[in-house]
Amino acid sequence: MSMAMAYQQKLAEKLTILNDRGRGVLLRMNYIKKTCSDPKLRPQYLTDKTMEASVKYINKKFPNIDFRGNSQQHLTGIQRQKTEVMTTMSSYYDSFIDVMEFRDHVYELLNTIDACQCFFNIAVNFDFTKNYLELIITYTSVIFMLSRIEDKKVLVAMYNCAHEMSNGSSDPAYPRLSQMFMEYEQPIKKLTEEFGPHTKMTCEYLSLEVMERWILLGYLLCHSSLNTNQSSQELWKMALRSGLYLTIVRDETINIHKVTEECFEGLKGYSKRFADIKECREYAIVNSGAMHRERRGFLRNALKELVKVLEDEPGLLGPKVLFVFMALSFSRDEVLWLVRHSENIPKTKTPEDYVDSQMAELLFYMERLRTLVTKYSRVVQRYHIQYLAQFDALLLNDTIQNMYVCPEEESVLMTSFVSTLSALTIKQVENGEEFDFRALRLDWLRLQTYTSVSKAPLSLKDYPDLAKVMNMTQFHTKMLDNVEEMLHETSDLSILCFYPRVFEKMFSQSSEEVSMQRYLMSFPLACSHFNQTLHQLCPEEGREFFPGNLFWVVLPSVSRRRVCRVFSEEEAVEKRSLRLCVTFLEEIARQTSSVILEICAEQCNLNDQLLPKHCGQTISAARNKKQKKQTPKKGEVQREKPGAESQRKDRAIVTNSDFTVFNHIVTPTEFLISQLEARLTKIIVRMAHYNQTTQEVGRPSDLLAGIQAYTASLHTLSRYLSLDVTRLVKNVLLQQTQPLDSYGGQTITTLYTNWYLEGLLRQASSNLIVHCPTMHCFVNQTIENEQSFRAEEYSDISEMQALAELIGPYGLKFLSENLMWHITSQVGELKKLKRLPAGENVLKRMTIIGVILSFRTMAQDTLEDIMQKHCPYLMGPIESLRDLVSPDTDIKVTLTVFELASAAGLTCDIDPALVAAIASMRTDNSSVDEEYKLTCLLLIYIAVSLPTLALDPNSYYSRHYGGHHNNIHCLATAVNQLSAAMFTAENKNIEQHLKEFLLVASSTLLQLGQNVENRMDSKNRDSIYLLLHMIVEASPFLSQDMLESCFPYVLLRNAYREVYKTFIITLG
Repeated sequence: MSMAMAYQQKLAEKLTILNDRGRGVLLRMNYIKKTCSDPKLRPQYLTDKTMEASVKYINKKFPNIDFRGNSQQHLTGIQRQKTEVMTTMSSYYDSFIDVMEFRDHVYELLNTIDACQCFFNIAVNFDFTKNYLELIITYTSVIFMLSRIEDKKVLVAMYNCAHEMSNGSSDPAYPRLSQMFMEYEQPIKKLTEEFGPHTKMTCEYLSLEVMERWILLGYLLCHSSLNTNQSSQELWKMALRSGLYLTIVRDETINIHKVTEECFEGLKGYSKRFADIKECREYAIVNSGAMHRERRGFLRNALKELVKVLEDEPGLLGPKVLFVFMALSFSRDEVLWLVRHSENIPKTKTPEDYVDSQMAELLFYMERLRTLVTKYSRVVQRYHIQYLAQFDALLLNDTIQNMYVCPEEESVLMTSFVSTLSALTIKQVENGEEFDFRALRLDWLRLQTYTSVSKAPLSLKDYPDLAKVMNMTQFHTKMLDNVEEMLHETSDLSILCFYPRVFEKMFSQSSEEVSMQRYLMSFPLACSHFNQTLHQLCPEEGREFFPGNLFWVVLPSVSRRRVCRVFSEEEAVEKRSLRLCVTFLEEIARQTSSVILEICAEQCNLNDQLLPKHCGQTISAARNKKQKKQTPKKGEVQREKPGAESQRKDRAIVTNSDFTVFNHIVTPTEFLISQLEARLTKIIVRMAHYNQTTQEVGRPSDLLAGIQAYTASLHTLSRYLSLDVTRLVKNVLLQQTQPLDSYGGQTITTLYTNWYLEGLLRQASSNLIVHCPTMHCFVNQTIENEQSFRAEEYSDISEMQALAELIGPYGLKFLSENLMWHITSQVGELKKLKRLPAGENVLKRMTIIGVILSFRTMAQDTLEDIMQKHCPYLMGPIESLRDLVSPDTDIKVTLTVFELASAAGLTCDIDPALVAAIASMRTDNSSVDEEYKLTCLLLIYIAVSLPTLALDPNSYYSRHYGGHHNNIHCLATAVNQLSAAMFTAENKNIEQHLKEFLLVASSTLLQLGQNVENRMDSKNRDSIYLLLHMIVEASPFLSQDMLESCFPYVLLRNAYREVYKTFIITLG
């Protein structure tokens, strides 16, 4: 063939296009094979009972199917649904036609290359040889996949039958298509007839797996050289010893020893080759697993050292980036070898060679190298742009000058190489300019094809220096514009997407190895490779594993454009990738959160040992030792002192930055935060130690101390990873201020609300617990049946402040709402009492209301303290706004301001929550006047019933408590707050009605003083007098002047003297 013809054949362009086309056709054959082998995805006409006869007939008669005569009865099912059959089978039929057309184009190109008598040597014309071998292997893989589709004859014949029935003639492509199917019934024997031998391969960063595939499949097709060329035979045997299985596409493999034996079977002169195959197979079974295990061990250490060096000196990436790609390529080969052999473990004495619990470390350092190359790409660019302009261009120019033959076409190309490289400057990198050397590399491929044909004026094999310089230059240009593609070529792990079981097993094995847990993030990071598995010529792949989102697209074809009914291109692989990624991240987050919370629990225990409540035993032991009391009995466990447990405990937490999986930005720390949030929520609730059966609960201060210990431990995480601990803690604690958390579980707000209502206030309403104004808490009565808890340990100022700190304003609002429900229940009962003999009952219910309101007042006071502590600048304006409210202010404005102030814990003249609760009791049937009369009557009930309190022996005033033993001092709070709320809801004057109440109450109590005959009345009379004084003191609407106008002050003074003289005060 003339040189002009070689130029016109465009071998470089055809190789490039057909290689890409072949990968797409191969993926489509894989898709059809997967679809037809999956019962859930098989075309409906292959499983339809009405089509069974047609399918059997086609399989029996293929390819010669008679559409007339007696055969019509077998094709009735197709006849009835011919249009639907054509629509369904068209995409499969067109895909098989694409295989045929691809074969035709490959044949044409190979014949052209053969006619040109091209020379191949991967050390010289690297790209030409590589593309040529890739095309042969891709074509062979397509034929292998075609032969594995068992239903291909039925799919094609059913379409052709429907076409014949619809159009009266067969499809024009059917005869050749059916003939191709028949020829490739035994694909290996047919393929061996189509190729001739080519040898000599070497390259630094080219994948060993790729070269093994070239060698094994190449010599499978061109096996004659194995008997004549000793070097070919040694190369072939070396590849056979490496493993048992060879990848065709994704998870489709072949047993290379078995396939080779089948190919050589029946051939003369190949008996020695059978012996070689058997020897290599036995060697691979015995030694390949251990060999590859040792390789992985070596690569783990080598990559670790390389990462450490490059992290310390990233500038070395410039001159040493080739070693990075070599390391990645070797490591990727070992990962893929293990993956495909893990699915097909041979019968061996050492199956552990096919299990690697340290895979996480190798994957991790692969990802680190990828990250370093990407991060410091500018460093790589700066180095190589200077290398290209100041060395490669000069060396190439000198090489060209020393050539004694240089045709015009080749001279133009080489001159353009020199000019392009010489024009490069480092400022282009500094200015962030985008580079594109694809045209230069394509020209170099063209030059290789021109100079590799027979009788070329310029033969590349005569100028190895030119090939060496240009191959090196091509690599250097890729460092400027194609680093991502190089990373993909050398370290792509997307095949793991199609081995999910093996991938998950590797993760599980690594997670069980303590030393590997720090590297587990490499597994979700590997999922970011999976988007590289797709090809634009196989958009149907979306239907393979996840049918849905139907639409129409136009598929490109070599010879035509056609429309196929397909599903989302990326949806299947995307869904699987995200599922694997999320599964890995959730497990990593679960394990990490477990460790973190164990550390927090330990810190919480240590903090608990330092609480004052535990010092008693230590003090007692020291006192006994000083007084020389008996030592503890033998065998008794000695309590360790705080600090005895101080041993160095270390846990390295390794993290990675965000990464992308199919355009989804994945943030690993968010998975950790999610796990910590869920677990911490449960831990806080458990730390409350609430028991509904026994009505036991932990003290708020103990719980607060535990949470503070957990929070302090969690904040140490920021030393190891970029984790917003403050946001985590705020989210968790904010949920605890609500009745239910985000998972629907009970919170400490609900638990403490239930306990204070059922455990504390219920007993206070029965006078088993007394409200103690002096100490601002509740205390237990001194009775024989001791309570299960001490009320003051849960209700003093420190505990109430801890409660306010824990559940905050939102939680206290929920508590207040529950308190109001109980108050309205009592008020509802009070409104039913219309006879004076029920006076004791009225006072009893009013006392209960007073106890509840006294507890709420305590909670509000502590909330004010907490709010002043956390947000003093907010409290100032709220206080000023409250103080601006006057009696003349509109009631709606007043209640709005008081609601704001009350939410911040400030005391208000009128309780807005109580007003709202009272107003909500009003029904449609009740009138305002009737409600008003009942309120006035209630106050009269209370006023006239006060003297009856003197009959109760527990109605005496205690100086120690600052109140009465039966909690009647809480009547002062109840009368003031309840009357204010009720008259506000009825829009009446509060002060006027309280004055009337004071007059009636004073009159009845003065009558009590005149009754000197009843000793019981006189015994507690002074204590009841003080109650009147308490009502005035607690009221913002009454004053001492009002009290003195209707009740003599001398009686109050004498009453205080009487109740206090029983206490002996000792001074000195």
